[in-house]
Parts: sequence; C-alpha cells; structure tokens
Amino acid sequence: MAVLLVEDEAGIVSFVQRGLESAGHQVLTASDGVDGLMLAQSSDVDLVILDLGLPGLPGEEVLRRLRRRRPSVPVIVLTAKDAVSDRVANLDAGADDYAVKPFSLNELLARVRARLRTSGQERGDALAAGGVTLDFGGHVAHVDGTAVTLSAREFALLAVFIRHPGQVFSRPQLLDLVWGYDFEGASNVVEVYVSQLRRKLGADRIQTVRGVGYRLNGGQG
Repeated sequence: MAVLLVEDEAGIVSFVQRGLESAGHQVLTASDGVDGLMLAQSSDVDLVILDLGLPGLPGEEVLRRLRRRRPSVPVIVLTAKDAVSDRVANLDAGADDYAVKPFSLNELLARVRARLRTSGQERGDALAAGGVTLDFGGHVAHVDGTAVTLSAREFALLAVFIRHPGQVFSRPQLLDLVWGYDFEGASNVVEVYVSQLRRKLGADRIQTVRGVGYRLNGGQG
C-alpha cells in the first residue's frame, strides 16, 4: 500500500517512514502543505498521514481541499492538540482518525492497518483488468486463469497498473509510488521491472507510450 506522509519535522518523518516501510508500505513524503496537497490529489496513494502545523498551507486547509477532490481516501491527522473540541473539529472536517503527538509508532501503525481495512484496501480482495487478476490475499497474479508468482516489487508495480487500467504512468510517478519518494538506486529500475512483468504476464500486457510512460492494456476485468 502507498502511504503519503505530510510532515515538516524531519525527525518524525524519518521515524514514521522507517516504521511504515518495515510494515511493507511504500511511502511518499511532503514537508509542506502545498506539496502535500498536490501529491495527495495526483498520486495513487491509499492513505494520507497529515500533520496540521504545516508551512505553506495549514493542514486543516489541506484536508478540506483534499476532501473535495478525493472524498474516500483515508486520512489520519497528526496533532499536538488533544482537546475534545479539536478532535471533533478535525473529524468534522473530514479526518478519519487522529494521533496525538507524541505518539507511539505501534499505535500509529495499528491505526493505519485499521483504516486500510475499513477502506477495503487491505482485505484479501482481487482486482482484474486486461486479462490479469491480482489476488491481494494470496499475493499472486493470475493471467488468463494461470497463476504467476511475482516478487514483492513486481506485485506492487502491477498493483499500480491494475488499479488504473489504461492510465499512463510516467517513470517518476512509478518511482514515487513503488520505490519511494527518495529512491536513489539504479536509474533504469522501472524499465527493468516492467521488462520482468512482461516476461511473466505476456509482452503485450504493459504498453510503452513513447515519451510519456507505461500503461496496462485492456479494459476493466
């Protein structure tokens, strides 16, 4: 699952990002409200962890604007305010949950799991598109009824495509969504993994859109 962390304190970002990644999530980060809102609106994120005391654009305004564009994405608010009135205001503004600073990492991860289950993103569901079925429970793909074993990274990359059949994703978008916002590995990693998926799924499953990026061929399941 892809989680967007919008937080301006570097220590908290490092702490939470390590915890999320150790739990198997891909993590995108933003250090101000403007960038956070842009990523939340344009990226294929499954959940947003949102600090309220942000530079550029306050977290409360990020939440209000995000709810107009993506009303169903789960949002967990990070706040230093623990008054009942503050909690009520955040929930009324569209937050699904909140964690009060200082918070326990284990508790935050439990809240993430709970919100993903509630939104249907962490159940053993299957999605299908273009002749490919992705079984999230069994962590396996089926191509025209035949099971195909995928590595964790191949599975994550295919999940991006299969959630949005026909949508073109650029290389930078795929790097952010699958490898993380601060990935510093090989420059051709996207091409390598797309090639691996083509070998396993069929050469025509993932199409190159020259000069733009990649997309999954075929209509909805």
